[in-house]
Amino acid sequence: MNEQVTDSSSLPPDEIERRSFAIIGEELDRLRTIDPASVSSLTPETEAIVKRVIHTTADFDYARNLYFSPGAVVAGLDAFRNGAPVVTDTTMALSGINKQAAGKLGVEAHCLIADREVRESAAAAGTTRSRAAVDVAAERWPDAVYVIGNAPTALLRIRELIRDGRLTPRLVVGVPVGFVNVVESKDALIGRETTCIVARGRKGGSNVAAAIVNAFLYTLTR
Repeated sequence: MNEQVTDSSSLPPDEIERRSFAIIGEELDRLRTIDPASVSSLTPETEAIVKRVIHTTADFDYARNLYFSPGAVVAGLDAFRNGAPVVTDTTMALSGINKQAAGKLGVEAHCLIADREVRESAAAAGTTRSRAAVDVAAERWPDAVYVIGNAPTALLRIRELIRDGRLTPRLVVGVPVGFVNVVESKDALIGRETTCIVARGRKGGSNVAAAIVNAFLYTLTR
């Protein structure tokens, strides 16, 4: 039997997105029926974020591996509603954040990985620029939303500075991808007092980090 292919070449982007989210909703309903545990991260409060991440990745594992600390969604909405800045670890995540939506809320996004002070500090200390960037950002924006999609060293440093009282982020998005120190850096946040959204396990990435930020921004501006 030949599969029927829908010609989407003439569809406007908004319609493509609408259809995509309709498919995502149908698939999540099917998974909920088959195995409720497979959508354990999905609640009315977290729905917009979970669906946006799935839309970005086409990976339904995020319906169960995203961890939301108590009050994380409310804290994120409140932070962005009041124009809290975003600090992220990669230029890719920075590029993925919707600047038009951010601008409507007065939200400025920053990535310090190429900052001269960060380069010099990392070289002097013999550490990664991602870690050094957190130290510099903590001085400039101690109560920002910190969004980590690639560097577990940055996430571990955030946890250290929070513990030492040098950083008071409104929200930490911890979704680095990879194998070395990735799971450990995420586990350091889960179950602590830190307000956070974490992608448990090895999955994540800069695209996931940007998608989570955009989910907040779109909720407040659309």
